Amino acid sequence: MTARSTHTLRGHILHPDGEFRPGSLSFGLQISGLTTEAAPADLYILPGFIDTHIHGGAGGDTMDGPAGIQKLARLHAQHGTTTLLPTTITHRWPEVLAALRGVREVMDAGGVVGGADIVGAHLEGPFISPGRLGAQPPHAVLPQPDLTAELLALDVIRAVTLAPELPGALELARALAGRGVRIGIGHTRADADTVSAFLHTLHELGARTCATHLYNAMGGIEGRTPGAAGALLADPHAFLEVILDSVHVHPTAFLLAHAAAPGRVLLITDAMRAAGLGDGPSELGGQPVTVQGGKATLADGTIAGSVLTLDVALRNAVRLGLPLPEVSRMLSAAPAASLGLTDRGELRVGLRADLTVLDADLNVKAVYVGGQAIPLQPTEAHA
Repeated sequence: MTARSTHTLRGHILHPDGEFRPGSLSFGLQISGLTTEAAPADLYILPGFIDTHIHGGAGGDTMDGPAGIQKLARLHAQHGTTTLLPTTITHRWPEVLAALRGVREVMDAGGVVGGADIVGAHLEGPFISPGRLGAQPPHAVLPQPDLTAELLALDVIRAVTLAPELPGALELARALAGRGVRIGIGHTRADADTVSAFLHTLHELGARTCATHLYNAMGGIEGRTPGAAGALLADPHAFLEVILDSVHVHPTAFLLAHAAAPGRVLLITDAMRAAGLGDGPSELGGQPVTVQGGKATLADGTIAGSVLTLDVALRNAVRLGLPLPEVSRMLSAAPAASLGLTDRGELRVGLRADLTVLDADLNVKAVYVGGQAIPLQPTEAHA
């Protein structure tokens, strides 16, 4: 095996204490050194972004299998994402299993050359409420022991989305949590008490929990009916996914989550295959989608995922007044913690050299995945 060469970057480095300091960072596969010294003031060195909820990009989709996963992993690496979870959509059970096998195949083959690191799959559906499908196709099913056994046998799921009110949901959540899977609550009609009780049971088991795209496909918050979103905001342990694309969530709702759950908000893309392709027709789970002005919708006007990339989400958050170190945490440290990833998410000696370098305007200038440079180029989405 050929040893990796050592690289050095100079700029303003984001340290784990949340402070930028001028200096140099040396790395191979892992970060080997951090020094404080004079450095260019117009380069910011951040931990690589981690996307825990991403369906597609560059014309590829997780449901397409390995070829689609390779497309999306390469497209999003161009925008600073160094780790991601290819995410399924509610579909017929054989198609869901095939997609999960595709993720496993890519991982077993060593990942995607020139793309983000893949650490598992996010199973979003089919164990969701038929009454809160959002843009998911109508193939929701109830959790059952035989289906659980098939999922466990694949050993590829890192995160799951469940509607906690479904019969069998808690049993499935317990089984997956025992394998270290993050349990997400989403696409649900559950009330606040049901969600709180579900979370309490899982936290007693030591499980990691999350809101799947907070606010979306779970109803609103009112004083006497706080709903799923209210319960998730009030919980002291659950992480909160937010799609900050100027379409899915109002800025005030995002700032509410930030204020209610400091350190537990993580930005995701929920990107579909149209990400990187611009406006025009596309597809989601066999359903026709139109992208217009950066907004993806089904024929009936339902929002159908996003065309977001995480560098855009970062700039959106900074425009709302959040300091860059706080936004970086939402893109790296928080998602790493939500998944139990202890080898990445911060810039510390000994951690993976997953790095995103930004210029003074917060545009991506360089990306390294496990110490390997991602050649940045005009988007390959049209290729």
